Amino acid sequence: MPFCLTCAILVPGFSHLCKRFFKQSNLNAKSGTLSPMNVDSLKFDDRGLIPVITQDAASGEVLMFAYANREALEQTLKTRQAHYYSRSRQELWHKGATSGHFQDVVEIRFDCDEDAVLYRVEQTGAACHTGERSCFYRSLTDETSLSMGDVMGLLERVVGERLEALPEGSYVTNLHERGLGYISQKVVEEAGETIVAALEHKDDELLGEAADLLFHLTVLLKERGLSLPQVTGILEERHRKSAR
Repeated sequence: MPFCLTCAILVPGFSHLCKRFFKQSNLNAKSGTLSPMNVDSLKFDDRGLIPVITQDAASGEVLMFAYANREALEQTLKTRQAHYYSRSRQELWHKGATSGHFQDVVEIRFDCDEDAVLYRVEQTGAACHTGERSCFYRSLTDETSLSMGDVMGLLERVVGERLEALPEGSYVTNLHERGLGYISQKVVEEAGETIVAALEHKDDELLGEAADLLFHLTVLLKERGLSLPQVTGILEERHRKSAR
């Protein structure tokens, strides 16, 4: 039965997002992962600051842009929660300390010139003070579209929220109540319909069925306490092994 992914996202559900461990490594190249051993290699400006781009570790979505000083970086490395330097207040800024919208840091990277830093985080709530998830919610161009990573991250978050809240009338709630066996059957059903659409050269149907398959597979993973980033992590590891 055809299933509308957009409707599924808009209808209310659950979230046990699996926490990923904070990664640190020594400096092996001009750009790499930050550890206390190589903070000294970074190029702070004449105010003692360095630009920080903050990105959702799971989806790749850019969440915000800020600055950090040495103390902010050291506190981020120590606590594994994002710290910045507030230029307006001229003080250390622990993201989420007031709002509760903490950023658990998975990894800190720095660029090839060693004058910019990337925080890869697991975001709680909104990153932006306006209540938007990302500070970059407006566009100067006429057309806006989400990246593949953004959409998959949105799908996982919404499915997680639905499963946690189990709102009445939600399709995800209905799947949950019918149990893991039923959800598994839906994955098989959608996989079959995807194959049929491909074999019949019905590309529009193929795309729709593939979207349905991804949706139900996401629900199945979340029901088992698993996540899409864990799946992509396996793909990444396989790629690394094949590239050796």
